[in-house]
Amino acid sequence: MIVYEALKHEFMQDVFQQQIDVKIRRLILEKIGINVSESEVNSWMNSLLHLSTVINTSEVPDDCGVALEYKIPNTSKRIDLILSGYDELDKPRAVIIELKQWSELEKVDGQDAIVNTILRGSRVNTIHPSYQVWSYASLIKDYNEDVRKENIELFPCAFLHNYDKRENDPLLDNSYSYYLKQAPVFIKGDYGKLRDFIKRFVKKGDQKQILYHIERGRIIPSKSLQDSVVNMVKGNVEFNMIDDQKVIYERAKHIARTSFRDRKKRVYLIEGGPGTGKSLIAINLLADLISTQNGKMCKYVSKNAAPRNVFKKKLRDGGYRVPYIDAIFGGSGVFTASDSNEFDVLIVDEAHRLAGKSGFVSNVGENQIKEIINASLISVFFIDEYQRISLKDIGTKNEIRKWAHYFNCDISEDLLISQFRCNGSDGYISWIDSILEISDKPDFSFSTDYNYDFRIVDNPNDLKNMIIERNLDNNKSRILAGYCWNWNKNKRSNPDHHDIQISEHNFAMSWNLDNTDTWAIHPESVNQVGCIHTSQGLEFDFVGVIIGEDIKYRNGNIITDFTKRAKTDASMKGIKKLYRSHPEEALKLSDEIIKNTYRTLLTRGQKGCYVYICDSNLREYFKSRMHI
Repeated sequence: MIVYEALKHEFMQDVFQQQIDVKIRRLILEKIGINVSESEVNSWMNSLLHLSTVINTSEVPDDCGVALEYKIPNTSKRIDLILSGYDELDKPRAVIIELKQWSELEKVDGQDAIVNTILRGSRVNTIHPSYQVWSYASLIKDYNEDVRKENIELFPCAFLHNYDKRENDPLLDNSYSYYLKQAPVFIKGDYGKLRDFIKRFVKKGDQKQILYHIERGRIIPSKSLQDSVVNMVKGNVEFNMIDDQKVIYERAKHIARTSFRDRKKRVYLIEGGPGTGKSLIAINLLADLISTQNGKMCKYVSKNAAPRNVFKKKLRDGGYRVPYIDAIFGGSGVFTASDSNEFDVLIVDEAHRLAGKSGFVSNVGENQIKEIINASLISVFFIDEYQRISLKDIGTKNEIRKWAHYFNCDISEDLLISQFRCNGSDGYISWIDSILEISDKPDFSFSTDYNYDFRIVDNPNDLKNMIIERNLDNNKSRILAGYCWNWNKNKRSNPDHHDIQISEHNFAMSWNLDNTDTWAIHPESVNQVGCIHTSQGLEFDFVGVIIGEDIKYRNGNIITDFTKRAKTDASMKGIKKLYRSHPEEALKLSDEIIKNTYRTLLTRGQKGCYVYICDSNLREYFKSRMHI
């Protein structure tokens, strides 16, 4: 999605009339659903004035294309500026420019492509500008089929117009040489050099035709983590990590190397919402640490068996032996008797799901967080507190901090923001948080401009048919439901037994059968319904979500009702007893669990989500909050 596009002479006019910042701000709100801050608006105006000076020459054709704030497909990331045109041989070209306000930076040793500079008033580690714009260009090539079919060559660069070069300049240090070759940087005083770079590739105008292909080109289906896990464990690069993902990945490796040297226990706490790359970083970190070069005793840990079992199945199919797989993938309840520092690194995905006691009936051990930190020299926790979906879930940042202090660990914390799920739509995620009253944005409305296929249907059979049709493409679409129907375990092998029935629409389906372990990838699973426990931690192209009677809309408010949850739902076990003794606490906890459950289900789809809501009032309320 291109937020702003124009011919060069139109862009120059908008800059001259000081309208460019106003237009971009309005278009970002309309198309992406983000209200941009005043500081970012001022930053645009400053950078674009410098850029307009660079291209204010007849050597850059007036009819070349100019695109601002191009949203990269399947991500939440935006490219600052694209100039499009033809070279002297009439080959289609696009120059991609990352604009930076930076005036200084420092080299960071031992972390690939990382620098230290001042952002938003604080010194932080971030990615080198060359890596950033190179990784963005790589994503366009990965996702946009037209860029390849039309042989559109992309030439990335960075423009740091406030940056003064100094002796032994860290920006140009040899440690960044690979990325500098892929994407050169231009600094203060380099107007002429940047102009030469642009006019080398954009000699003739294209009347925005190349931008048309970039904007409207067919988007190649994105790879899923579960499909790529085999190659990742082998050490192959399947995904180019971007921005905060790369920073956190490099910091995790640095923390590990530091502990390997000084043998001090460390905890790294990483927070991130749906689709921000938590599992991607976790698997890449696992692959790096268990590689032949490093050979560390490392394990990927998750309480929820569903994603773990899918990864294991993929690895078995990829030729890995079961003992090896079990050595690097495991549950969270197996460390109750572990010795101190028995493992070099434990990487804990979905840490919000960690429990107190372990065992089938929760009668083993004391606290999974305590036991994991004790068992490992380095513990890496990936967490999203808004995905706690059981009364037994104790995984909070404060609980992790408590046990880190107990073991006298050095603790580091970071926040993941980069968004890859839901077509990278921050607007859609914000809308879900708003409509479920998880966030304080009651007036936030969904817009089809988010480029995410979201629909409310009035009949669950329509939802079923839509998902079955979507699933024909690649077996990556599934139906999910809130846990409001009992799961008859005695009939789990009988596809003719239908647990979920909505009589008014003559709708009947079964919860997933005996293939629970690999429901997400089993070819027949589209004919069964998954719940939170079989889908959390996984992703699909499209999901159909049935919202049950445990959440309703009454008198202008979202109301949750734990009595409508299925008796077979262990996540609510004990809530009635708690309600009798402490009703306010029980209602608060159950409200959080129910809302978090639907937030998780509604954010499993990378490309789209179709929803049937049992409560007609809530269904109409959802519709009223959509701008179509």
